[in-house]
Amino acid sequence: MPPSHGLDRIDIKILAELQKNGRITNVELAEAVHLSPSPCLMRVKRLQQAGFITGYHAQLNLAKLGGALMVFTEVTLKDHRHTDFSTFEAAIQRVDEIVECHLVSGGYDYMLKFVTRGVVHYQEIVERLLEMNIGIEKYFSYVVIKSPFIKQYYPLSSLVSAEE
Repeated sequence: MPPSHGLDRIDIKILAELQKNGRITNVELAEAVHLSPSPCLMRVKRLQQAGFITGYHAQLNLAKLGGALMVFTEVTLKDHRHTDFSTFEAAIQRVDEIVECHLVSGGYDYMLKFVTRGVVHYQEIVERLLEMNIGIEKYFSYVVIKSPFIKQYYPLSSLVSAEE
């Protein structure tokens, strides 16, 4: 596997630690990756400036907030010109309940992930999207019954190789 954008093994370790715990202190991070704090902080700043780290956030427990319905939705567009994709993406990006959008290959065009208050709320959003005339030909919904696990991190050690 070729080196990944100038990352060495320490950079990869830093990214792996930060994605699992964004609140880790620099001293704890430095200890975890076997660096002293100053060089560790310099590396983190370099990784941020280079765009490898795009932000930090809190992971919320939706069940504690009263629960939520998660729905995966396959969407097929009527037409497939560049402007059709752009129009669709611009419209759905403004819908807060759509938390993920993926352009995919296969039997449909997009896979969307919705998080809503319930089935009625989900259906209201879909009906609003259909009324917007943004090119949706058809859609299929998959209500999530249970999520045995959701990983909040990427398997960096198997995705990227380090420069030596």
